[in-house]
Amino acid sequence: MLNDVKEILSEVLQAITPIVAVIILIQLFLIDAPLELFMRFIAGAVMVTVGLFLFLIGVRVSLLPIGETIGSDLVSKGSLAILLIASFIFGVIVTIAEPDVRVLAHQVDTASGGAIPSGILIGAVAVGIGVFVTLAILRILLGVKIGYLLAAGYVLILVLSFFTPPGYVAISFDAGGVTTGPMAVPFILALGVGVSSVLGGKSGVSDAFGLIGLASIGPVISVMILGVIYG
Repeated sequence: MLNDVKEILSEVLQAITPIVAVIILIQLFLIDAPLELFMRFIAGAVMVTVGLFLFLIGVRVSLLPIGETIGSDLVSKGSLAILLIASFIFGVIVTIAEPDVRVLAHQVDTASGGAIPSGILIGAVAVGIGVFVTLAILRILLGVKIGYLLAAGYVLILVLSFFTPPGYVAISFDAGGVTTGPMAVPFILALGVGVSSVLGGKSGVSDAFGLIGLASIGPVISVMILGVIYG
């Protein structure tokens, strides 16, 4: 456990230190921001470092193990319906809890003057993730090649783009990006690893990955459909 803590701390420092160093150099040699603002940046950087460190510790000791356990146990139970329903529910829940999704929804709500309410956008993104996480798990169970689903998903996106208002098209691709955040990615990947670990076989490792790529298609499609309905 101590080695894990050291490794995570090292990763966090490697991620944060370059950004802080560049901004300090810019402050010293290029700009002269108010001292109060600069000190607020330093304090914020410290809080981000501590927060990210604690978050990654939480992911390592809780989200990843429980995700793998749920995935493997649900497959072991032998009920396809329960596995797929649980995958959909988990996909929806982790998306609603995703901070990036809430930031996007707030920004869109503000920029559109309330024309696209944040609650509706979060709901559409969550349902899109839930559906495509379910499809991704079903793909693992049926042994379907991921390329087929990716191709079908992007063809559908291309077709929908001709019927979706331009504003919604832009928002939909941002929605696909923000779903690959710190809450959704660890849990969805762990769920896939758990499912694949029970199935075994030489394709077990490759089947465990690609879930995020598939899942990110869901919000793009769901927001486009939202645009077709409301736009």
